[in-house]
Amino acid sequence: MAKRTKVELSVSEKLELLSIARITKAEKRMVERANIILSWHDGKSFVETKKELGVSEVIINKWRKRFEAKRLDGLRDAPRSGKPPVYTAVQKARVIKLATERPGEGYTKLSQRRIAKKVGMSQSKVQTLLSEADLKPHKIDYWCGKSTDPEFESKMINIIGLYMNSPENALVLSVDEKTQIQALDRTQPLLPLKPGMPKRLTATYKRNGTVALLAALVVHKGEVTAKTIDKNNSINFLSFLKELYKKYPRKHLHIIVDNLNVHKHQMIKEWVESKKRITLHFTPTYSSWLNQVEIWFNILTKDVLKGGVWKTRKHLVDQLMLYVANYNIERAKPFKWTYTGKPLQK
Repeated sequence: MAKRTKVELSVSEKLELLSIARITKAEKRMVERANIILSWHDGKSFVETKKELGVSEVIINKWRKRFEAKRLDGLRDAPRSGKPPVYTAVQKARVIKLATERPGEGYTKLSQRRIAKKVGMSQSKVQTLLSEADLKPHKIDYWCGKSTDPEFESKMINIIGLYMNSPENALVLSVDEKTQIQALDRTQPLLPLKPGMPKRLTATYKRNGTVALLAALVVHKGEVTAKTIDKNNSINFLSFLKELYKKYPRKHLHIIVDNLNVHKHQMIKEWVESKKRITLHFTPTYSSWLNQVEIWFNILTKDVLKGGVWKTRKHLVDQLMLYVANYNIERAKPFKWTYTGKPLQK
């Protein structure tokens, strides 16, 4: 069979074909078709493509013609003939029932594959039915349960008031601890990110100790003060309060903390009462989400902790403190208030 001339591809077509060819989880037949067209684009003959990809000239000719006629759409499978299976309303209702009830048999949830097996239909049909019912059994959202604190409203209003209107000549600081940060090393070197492949870590690891991080967020500036500690206790928390007291002289400190016992120890209470420039404000029970430093801890987790590798505990400590220093220089700013006051419905 005669050699064909090189096929011209648009930039978007070439990127799409390269993406299909390089994604390791793509269907084998789609990878083969993409490579046939890319080989054609490179000006390779039938013989060269056949040798390189291990496919027949008939297959090469088929997908070249399909691409020539319909471009990228031509590489997709044509609709299959035959009447699709018909499922009864009872079977469809059972799919919804299985997806929304407690599964039993030791399972926490049922996969689409297990639901399909129980009702006797294809997994793709189960997926379609669940999609039509707007059900996503693979997804879990978390929401804040109702606080049992009888003073919830007054405490909440007090904290929101500090966020919205800072008292004159005062600083509002959100303070909390992030405990049990593990210094994990991997048994094999990290494989870096590259086209078509994410950054990869071995599943096996070595523990090099843990670190706790005390952090204070200046709400109306965005500045963060942080300190690593070996153990989360009242002594370390009091020491941190004293450091904040010295760091911000001539300012009254309104410090927002949660209801952890280490924050309410008698020695802390006595020290606070002995000072004129500091007031502790406790979030309502089960409402630590009101503390803005939790937002910063989430940023820290994404930027530093997720996927991190540390040879020693000191390595982790040094990275945490370097991150805090750079955050204050490059990114520190108040979190923007976006909630409009409209009640949230569940």
